[in-house]
Amino acid sequence: MSRQSNRTADSKKMNSELFTLTYGALVTQLCKDYENDEEVNKQLDKMGYNIGVRLIEDFLARSSIGRCQDFRETADVIAKVAFKMYLGTTPSVTNWSPAGDEFSLILENNPLVDFVELPDNHNTLIYSNLLCGVLRGALEMVQMAVDVRFVQDTLRGDNVTEIRMKFIKRIEENLPAGDE
Repeated sequence: MSRQSNRTADSKKMNSELFTLTYGALVTQLCKDYENDEEVNKQLDKMGYNIGVRLIEDFLARSSIGRCQDFRETADVIAKVAFKMYLGTTPSVTNWSPAGDEFSLILENNPLVDFVELPDNHNTLIYSNLLCGVLRGALEMVQMAVDVRFVQDTLRGDNVTEIRMKFIKRIEENLPAGDE
């Protein structure tokens, strides 16, 4: 029995490392294809957005979570369920704004940056910017417009990785005439 659980753990670790290395190869190729870090950052965000738009269906099906009642509940679901499910880590939710419309996700360990060192000539590259796009795309599909950006990054010498999320507005569903 323990032999099987060891194999499962080893398989998950290998899958995680393969994902990390594949992501690294993607970022490396984008750095070669685009002239500056800002363009690479935009492409990572765009790719992440497209992933998030599709990933939300899988998340909702696998997690069996219903509609969140407010932005605080959304933050908890993102941190405790989504990040754990897809990245195997659980960030803490902190630094709420007084209005309750903005918070930070603090990642002690960002699995995307394992085995990574940023070259000196890429000091404005936001290596994990794909995550911002994923969060933005997924939340847009559940009628939430948000702004997502990196504030701190361990690749830049910070102690933690911090993703800042700000609620912009609830998106109204526009149904075609006759579908109401």
